Amino acid sequence: MANPQTPEPLPGKKRRIGVMTSGGDSPGMNGAVRAVVRMAIHKGCEAYCIYEGYDGLVKGGDMIKAVGWEDVRGFLSEGGTLIGTARCMEFMQRNGRLKAAKNMITKGMDALVICGGDGSLTGADKFRAEWPGLLQELVDTKQLTQEQITPFKHLNIVGLVGSIDNDLSMTDATIGCYSSLARICEAVDSVDTTATSHQRAFVIEVMGRHCGWLALMAGVSTGADFIFIPESPPSENWQDEMCSVIKKHRAMGKRKTIVIVAEGAHDQDLNPIKPSQVKDLLIKKAGLDTRVTTLGHVQRGGTPAAYDRMLATLQGVEAIKAVLDATPETPSPVICMIENKIVRRPLLEAVAQTKEVAKAIENKDFARAMELRDAEFHEYYRAYQITTAAEQPELMLPEDKRMRIGIIHVGAPAGGMNAATRAAVAYCLARGHQPVALHNGFPGLIRHHSDKPLGAVRDISWLEAESWASKGGSEIGTNRGLPSEDLETVANVFAQYNIQGLFVVGGFEAFTAVSELRRGREHYKAFKIPMVILPATISNNVPGTEYSIGSDTCLNALITYTDACRQSASASRRRVFVIETQGGESGYIATIAGLSVGALAVYTPEDGINLKMLDRDIDHLRDVFFKDKGHNRAGKIILVNEKASKTYSVQIIADMIAEAGKGKFESRHGVPGHFQQGTTPSPMDRVRAVRFAVKSLQHLESFAGKSKKEIDDDEMSATVIGMRGAKVLFSPMEKVEKKETDWKRRRPIDEFWMELKVIVDMLSGRPKATETK
Repeated sequence: MANPQTPEPLPGKKRRIGVMTSGGDSPGMNGAVRAVVRMAIHKGCEAYCIYEGYDGLVKGGDMIKAVGWEDVRGFLSEGGTLIGTARCMEFMQRNGRLKAAKNMITKGMDALVICGGDGSLTGADKFRAEWPGLLQELVDTKQLTQEQITPFKHLNIVGLVGSIDNDLSMTDATIGCYSSLARICEAVDSVDTTATSHQRAFVIEVMGRHCGWLALMAGVSTGADFIFIPESPPSENWQDEMCSVIKKHRAMGKRKTIVIVAEGAHDQDLNPIKPSQVKDLLIKKAGLDTRVTTLGHVQRGGTPAAYDRMLATLQGVEAIKAVLDATPETPSPVICMIENKIVRRPLLEAVAQTKEVAKAIENKDFARAMELRDAEFHEYYRAYQITTAAEQPELMLPEDKRMRIGIIHVGAPAGGMNAATRAAVAYCLARGHQPVALHNGFPGLIRHHSDKPLGAVRDISWLEAESWASKGGSEIGTNRGLPSEDLETVANVFAQYNIQGLFVVGGFEAFTAVSELRRGREHYKAFKIPMVILPATISNNVPGTEYSIGSDTCLNALITYTDACRQSASASRRRVFVIETQGGESGYIATIAGLSVGALAVYTPEDGINLKMLDRDIDHLRDVFFKDKGHNRAGKIILVNEKASKTYSVQIIADMIAEAGKGKFESRHGVPGHFQQGTTPSPMDRVRAVRFAVKSLQHLESFAGKSKKEIDDDEMSATVIGMRGAKVLFSPMEKVEKKETDWKRRRPIDEFWMELKVIVDMLSGRPKATETK
């Protein structure tokens, strides 16, 4: 229902909401359009698509079309924008906006959801500010009557940011930025092999005129030797500085060199820094065989990553809620993402702050430019600086503050484990700590710590870990075994090798392991050391966090698999794929994948599966295929968590669907299994692994010099680092173990994503259960 203060558009008519994409295209825009259209229909409104951006709004006619539920089927997996975008000089003039206002009134619309960059959003808010005057002018010039404009006194605008540059302030991520980063990382990873083979240097230019996010994150993700970003230009003697860092890395044994340059890069005097200039320097000063790669519009292309599909969907849903909540006094909102939380921010404020960054750069106030970017950007920049350049004397701690820090992987492999370990090793060495790899988890430590010539406990060097940023799996080995297998030996090994801090990377087993060590402090002094768990599991089921490293890699692998299945289903028509997902006793992966691929139904352990549920979904399938009449070729996907039911396996569900189809439709089942662990970790898992690892090591070193008793008495000496809502926090293990953990089902008691299941069902049109289980 519309807000009571907002008049109905026309007597007896439903509220009409328009959606358009504007500015440069970005992967995920189609997902936003789908979510806006379906959420509007779900809320009892009518949805209109405005084709070719503002150009369509000005031209009107067939460029503004009413769309139904089925019209946006299959949008989620498509790159670019299916409703088009175009530059429109006419809209920039008042006369163009007058035509646009008339077209909206004629179509009966008084709300617009716009997915675009800051320029598109500024134009939209200007349109809203002028709206009353435009309407009056239309009446005065006899183009419309007073009666026609009366129901449309106020225009509602809601912004969604579609931009690969991630250049809008007040949000951590814009729709398309992580898909674009994935393209860049794929390119750098590919170039990497050639660079290593020939001992070459590569200078890679990425997009970003005023925003260095892509260059910075690509640097963090790939372990680039040097980066150039507009917000923080290099020092005055950057030529010598860059060559010095690169020569040092080469002297330490590194065979390749990667330098990433944002297209808007410049020096302290705002003179542009071009890739060709960097190339010439590396050839002349560093004596390196150097090549330039400019990625260009490749960065915009391709299918959207899992995160962009989810972000676009959740923001599209929130946009419709914002339209229906709005009153004439509500400032136009832009839908943002802070850490893991969808929030509304005032559109004009966000745009103004974004423009301030460009102004600060222009005024050479680079400290201000960095300040105007969010805290996350600053943190990543610092993490990049600390973990990339070897030997930074100014970072070294005094001797008495240096520690020997054990690094161990526990549980199944997850994308990003190696990136976290590489960052931890680099941080330790930069600060003067000694990183010690505990190979093959606790069983390796218990059984092979004293093996000769190579035991499971080994000091780790910079060069050894340097190339791990983009590697999947676990380079130091991981194991599900727990310390309780032989606590005494674990304690003796900790004492023998003088382990003074412990960095544990892994899933629920890692959480259990640290719980055992914490409780073991009562009997073993060796465990009275600071310990941090960095949650890393594809299942995302570690208490104390809403995000585990590896879950994004898993989702990307899963959508690649389901997209292939959907294509097969579409080609043969009227086919349903029932796909099993991993995730243990947690339905997170199934649910978020369902949101990202537009699954017809998702079955999770939290809800289980019963006959009535299956019956209802099969009836829904019959209905969908009956209405289809052979026009629609889109296949259907059902996702089933591996532990959703002991009785109904994916094969049984697929057989039941095929039986019920009676030849009208058919089904297949698929089990991607360990394919879901992915090969190369996703950029999100890589960058967050680096950020969380650096924070974890900073936390561990805060205990340097403290006595065993002081450490034992401090609840923060055994913690889990995690993302909770809009913050990254350390939570004391003891509290999380007692109050937030469902030990039997190996998952958190309160799972933040449960409410997202409602959105999956809502956007797929799945009927609600009328009876309780």
